[in-house]
Amino acid sequence: MTDLAAGARQDNVGRGIILSVTAILIFSTQDATSKFLVQTVSPFQMTMMRFWAFAAFSLILAWRKGSLRDAFRSRQPWSQVLRAALLIGDIWLYVLALSTVPLAEVQAITLVYPLLVTLIAIPLLGEKVGIFRIGAVVVGFFGALVIVRPGGVPLGWGVAFAVGSGACYAAYIVLTRKVSATDSTTTSMVYVGIVGLLISSAVGVFFWQPLDLSSALLVGYIMVTGVVAHGLMILALSSAPASVLQPFNYTSLPWSIVLSYVIFQHLIDPISLGGAAVIVAAGLVVMARERIKRVPSGAAEPALPGKE
Repeated sequence: MTDLAAGARQDNVGRGIILSVTAILIFSTQDATSKFLVQTVSPFQMTMMRFWAFAAFSLILAWRKGSLRDAFRSRQPWSQVLRAALLIGDIWLYVLALSTVPLAEVQAITLVYPLLVTLIAIPLLGEKVGIFRIGAVVVGFFGALVIVRPGGVPLGWGVAFAVGSGACYAAYIVLTRKVSATDSTTTSMVYVGIVGLLISSAVGVFFWQPLDLSSALLVGYIMVTGVVAHGLMILALSSAPASVLQPFNYTSLPWSIVLSYVIFQHLIDPISLGGAAVIVAAGLVVMARERIKRVPSGAAEPALPGKE
């Protein structure tokens, strides 16, 4: 993202970190709420309703920043549409994974996305990746295998959905880097909001079912807090560079471990926790190497921690 986090400003890194970590905590509570709901509510209906709120948020934000017509002007419209489709796929697969796999383990597996970004960026962005980063990627994937080892999380559709979710999000991040070279953050957000609304509604309407009061309140919580969390992340990016905030995305793992235990009485086993730690360490190494090699610029890179 470019124009929301860039420009002449006085960085306040401490404020940015606090806002970012708070947003990630909110996203984590959304994940826990989704896991609770997915047993009775279709993930396609949930996603559709989430995008009702996010689409409204993106349009209001674009309107406050200027012309809505200008916000829809993209020099890479098909890449923007594909970004939105990938994010929808990411959310669908993530919630489907939650239906059968514990929250902490799903979060750990999907955290391979920075490693996948490194691989996907080679053909799509023409990035050159050295042996150091390739080694970190291999080590990170080894950590994922530790989680799904015999005696760990059983191999099945839930694990496949979690891996697919991470892959979709990684491709979304790479395409976001690509479009940020020509399109503003506002344009990117509006395309995700509106295209996401259209795609999720086109599918979600076929899975619609009346919600009881408790389910409606929980879905409403996801809708409202999604807007709040994205607002906090935008404020965080206006306070500190994305490259500084990016490592704090990994705080989603300890939040998920705590919520998984408190709400679902599930505690990740020590070996799987070790595998998750390997994934996090590998991802941090990749981020550090990318930051060292990246040419500094005024534009901030997106650092979305959660599912938009």
